[in-house]
Amino acid sequence: MENQATPLSPSRQTTARYTGGAAGELNVASAERQASMVGGGLLALYGLTRIFSLKGLAMTAAGGTLFYRGLTGHCPAYSALGIDTAHPEEIRITEVVTIERPQEELYSFWRDLENLPQFMRHLESVRNLDGSHSHWSARVPGGLGTINWEAEITETRAFERISWRSLPGAPIFNTGTVLFREAPGGRGTEVQVDIAYSPPAGTIGAAAARMLNPALSRMIREDVRRFRSLMEAGEVPTVAGQPSGELH
Repeated sequence: MENQATPLSPSRQTTARYTGGAAGELNVASAERQASMVGGGLLALYGLTRIFSLKGLAMTAAGGTLFYRGLTGHCPAYSALGIDTAHPEEIRITEVVTIERPQEELYSFWRDLENLPQFMRHLESVRNLDGSHSHWSARVPGGLGTINWEAEITETRAFERISWRSLPGAPIFNTGTVLFREAPGGRGTEVQVDIAYSPPAGTIGAAAARMLNPALSRMIREDVRRFRSLMEAGEVPTVAGQPSGELH
């Protein structure tokens, strides 16, 4: 699996968008469908034991509706609300920056993944396990602890490209690609960072994607700025005294 990089532009760009699955009637995730069929079936059966009461009729009808929801994978209420848990939304973020350092130097620094926490503030550590696998630890916003996952390098092209993805079991599936190209006019190197996050399926995951998108976009933007400062000046500036808490 590999991200498809978009063309570079001489100026810095920022994009963040959501992409869902193919359009269609299916809008209920597999786990939800199974739960709906089991729960709906039990509710309908229980209602049938009280079929001669209004409560029994209501329970039978509700159970049948729930069972049908699971059987077909379609929920009219979800359609009305614009919810689709069958096709998890994906957050994609692209940042491009020009850094006045040689292409080879920037590539070599990033290729040693253990260097990433120096400018990615949310990362506690990245530990190389072998030539292509690594272990990542990241802080959860709000002081809620850390999350851990393993990743693998999926493609490298000397001094031009690094691509990676998280391995199964990661709390949030993520992929990334960094491109390094000579900037026009000999102004250094254009670095394009493409990151994609896939939150867990379900309504909670979809809501989390919408809430996290602005924060993740800002985080990647600041990471790229810190990378530029680190490579050009040899240090990362602090945000002390800045009301917005962002690098400038």
